[in-house]
Amino acid sequence: MKISFIGAGTMASSMVKCIIEKGVYEKENIAGSSPRLARARELSRQFGIKMVQNNVEAASFGDIVVLSVKPQIFSALARELKEVLQDHQIVLSIMAGIPIEVIQRELAHKKVVRVMPNTPVQVGHGMSVWTATEEVSEEERIYIREIFSSMGKELFVKDEDYVDMATALNGTGPAFVFLFLEEMISAGVHLGFSRRVSKELVYQTVLGSILFAMNSDKHTAELRDMVTSPGGTTAEALYELEKGTFRTVLEKAVYAAYKRTKYLGELSKEKKEGGQ
Repeated sequence: MKISFIGAGTMASSMVKCIIEKGVYEKENIAGSSPRLARARELSRQFGIKMVQNNVEAASFGDIVVLSVKPQIFSALARELKEVLQDHQIVLSIMAGIPIEVIQRELAHKKVVRVMPNTPVQVGHGMSVWTATEEVSEEERIYIREIFSSMGKELFVKDEDYVDMATALNGTGPAFVFLFLEEMISAGVHLGFSRRVSKELVYQTVLGSILFAMNSDKHTAELRDMVTSPGGTTAEALYELEKGTFRTVLEKAVYAAYKRTKYLGELSKEKKEGGQ
């Protein structure tokens, strides 16, 4: 099967990199489109794939058509692609907040996969949560799963609402982690470490902690207790985090991202229904 990417941003180029490196696709079976000639040439040179500026030409190439554009321009893009998509093609959307219902309606197309990958796909350690319409066959789903597996781990869900939840958790989650890393490094600098040393200490601490947790059958609360001695330094630090409502703020942040995702989905429905 051939694959084409409509849009040539960071996520699209990361997907191209992964599917080539993991042998899911040969270069000659991949095409993409970008309105910017310089970007099209850059990706063509980097990956050896066919790159064009015309979205219709790119969409006509692939058996799988990946929509990797900003949600705000989807309606305009749909008007371009609506007449050229064939029944056998699978539309794979990585657009945040655009429900399958809207994609099907605006493209007049039934075979749709919606996925929420996250930033770590750029290094092959992403998490992709996805769903598909019933028109996508089991055989095709196996192939789709190979694509997502090349980018890290994948999880299929039957209910599309879980994709919205994943947008808030694994889609937005890296930003929470990066903010945490940023503040930990700054705290180390405040203590007296150079930024370079503090960064090394924090990165290795977080990486080691994650690997330890992943390889343990213990609950995270048990792991935390293993580090926390009564009346010790960790207990004092955790007390400050609890006093600052660390847990509550984090949970509210995830829920705020989820509500925003649902709002954008409803907004996209209303715009179409209102003829805007």
